[in-house]
Amino acid sequence: MNSVAELTIDGDVATVTINSPPVNALSQAVRDGLKRGVEAAEANNAVKAIVIICAGRTFIAGADITEFGKPPAPPYLPDVLDRIENASKPVVAALHGTALGGGFEVALTAHYRIAVPSAKCGLPEIKLGLIPGAGGTQRLPRLVGVEKALDIILSGTPFGAREAKEWGVVDELAEEGRLHESALAFARRLIAENAPLKKVRDRSDKLEPARGHPEIFEAIRKANARKFRGFEAWEKAIKSVKNAVDLPFDEGVLKERQMFMALLATTQSKAQRHVFFAERQTAKIADIGPDVPTKPIRSVGVIGAGTMGGGIAMNFLSAGIPVTIVETSKEALDRGVSIMRRNYENTAKKGRLTMADVGERMGRLAPTLDFSALAQADLVIEAAFENMDLKKTIFERLDAVAKPGAILASNTSYLDIDEIAAKTKRPEDVLGMHFFSPANVMRLLEIVRGAKTSKPVLATIAGLASKIGKVGVTVGVCHGFVGNRMLAQRQREAMKLILEGATPWDVDRVLVDFGMPMGPFGMSDLAGLDIGWSAETSKRGSIRDILCEEGRRGQKTGAGFYDYDEARNAKPSTHVEEIIRDFAASKGVAQRKVGDAEILERCTYPMINEGAKILAEGKAQRASDIDIVWVYGYGWPVYRGGPMFYADTVGLKTVLDKLSEFAAKFGDDFKPAPLLEKLAAEGKSFTQ
Repeated sequence: MNSVAELTIDGDVATVTINSPPVNALSQAVRDGLKRGVEAAEANNAVKAIVIICAGRTFIAGADITEFGKPPAPPYLPDVLDRIENASKPVVAALHGTALGGGFEVALTAHYRIAVPSAKCGLPEIKLGLIPGAGGTQRLPRLVGVEKALDIILSGTPFGAREAKEWGVVDELAEEGRLHESALAFARRLIAENAPLKKVRDRSDKLEPARGHPEIFEAIRKANARKFRGFEAWEKAIKSVKNAVDLPFDEGVLKERQMFMALLATTQSKAQRHVFFAERQTAKIADIGPDVPTKPIRSVGVIGAGTMGGGIAMNFLSAGIPVTIVETSKEALDRGVSIMRRNYENTAKKGRLTMADVGERMGRLAPTLDFSALAQADLVIEAAFENMDLKKTIFERLDAVAKPGAILASNTSYLDIDEIAAKTKRPEDVLGMHFFSPANVMRLLEIVRGAKTSKPVLATIAGLASKIGKVGVTVGVCHGFVGNRMLAQRQREAMKLILEGATPWDVDRVLVDFGMPMGPFGMSDLAGLDIGWSAETSKRGSIRDILCEEGRRGQKTGAGFYDYDEARNAKPSTHVEEIIRDFAASKGVAQRKVGDAEILERCTYPMINEGAKILAEGKAQRASDIDIVWVYGYGWPVYRGGPMFYADTVGLKTVLDKLSEFAAKFGDDFKPAPLLEKLAAEGKSFTQ
């Protein structure tokens, strides 16, 4: 038919095969091939049924999102789907791999569907700030009902072929590895039975329970409101599925397409698509090609069974890699192991694991007090307290114990990896692996490349990240690396703002309204104000010193910046307002009314400025890597695309002008980075 589509005739069945690696995405060529293939099969009088199948590892895995934002090229997807659905001969979609988004919508327009048990279907558009745009919100509820359809659409999570068969989405399951033969046999059975052309669009039985019951949609809105705070697309998805109930099919499809196109043009969808591509870019490291060898990681050692060490160990246990975890006291070891077990058991209670899975994972763990038990590990991760002298001592000791060629990593958040590596005779085997807390949940891993870290070591850890469910971002050595170095800018301004007259709850509210999960003061209370604080060295030189000395150390003590009730619900504290006022007066700071716009600009623009310095210094490879660090490590709202993408949407000149204004008013903390000045002058963006 064309370069990506082939039509073959086997007796009375025609097969249209799409072969457009790597994922058979719905490019113009694929759309054209589908349309022409079905038309040619229809025109052939010998053909009585048509099978649509894909070569390679998957069915059509979705739209070709590289085409988004470009002028559309015919044939348009809705026209292709109409051609399939209105074929005068039974069309069977044969599914393997993933049938996602537009690919699943193609399958829904076929009259019948057959799938191998390992196949997955789904409508993940919500993750890109979109809704299905080719009939997904109209056809799926006609097959599975409104509630299940919205559960699938709003979660964006794929479901398996067995579930699809159970729900009536798929008509037949094929034997694994024999999809084409099974599809041909199924098609011949349909011919023999003179089976009807079952169009999903004509069904309405599954919609009936929702007719005249708007409360069903209200309940779904209420259940999802917190999860989708700040997002635009989810409300449109609910509205579009409701249209399937309330409107004729063609009108519902038309309105769905209009909503899809409107969402496609939003900054939110552009931001979410940016994050989608940015995440895939992180795996590419400039000077490490596919020819760089990697080391096998068959066993891992973890030093420290505290919150971080236990969480880190769980990532490997869950990925099937045995872990030896070392502590200095039996009490600390037992406590750490019991927390890990409890975490797994809690996951099992939610139905995401079986108790057999829990036993299997914990069975891979070897807890010990014997440091020399790390001798055979391929990778050892130190997760001790954030203290340079302690880490140097551990690495000296580790150097003497670990086998030659083992990778030695520090889970440090701030400290100089090169200084730590210098304590070993093998600095080329040392790097940083900065996990984020809770380490068994948070997806980000900052991979810190030392001055002497070898390419095979870096390539090994970069490849390992995805195997343990992490998004690995390679960063350079500097205080705080990428994430914490930028966070320090925000924390500094947040503290200055409350001295100048904003309240902690003002600052937190503005950042939560922006889309952050928590504000800086709520976050400090959650973590504990006394982390890294000691009564001996306290000089009452900061508000934190005063709060800690008063025993207000955060949620755990019932008071920090906020007051907390027994259920840890926060409420603003008039006492803290007094402390801040008195402290400001003692420092000669005159308080004033601070507006929300200033709070947001002063908390975000210095971060962007620091990001520009990080880029210029080569501590991050690309602006999108910085965005991924902030989206996956700190909860930056995905619909704002990360701090550097956000700067592009605001306009670099706008950011520069405001920083210059703040620099004139508040000093050198706001001095614009040369890279920011250069890009703004050239009218360029960080994304470019």
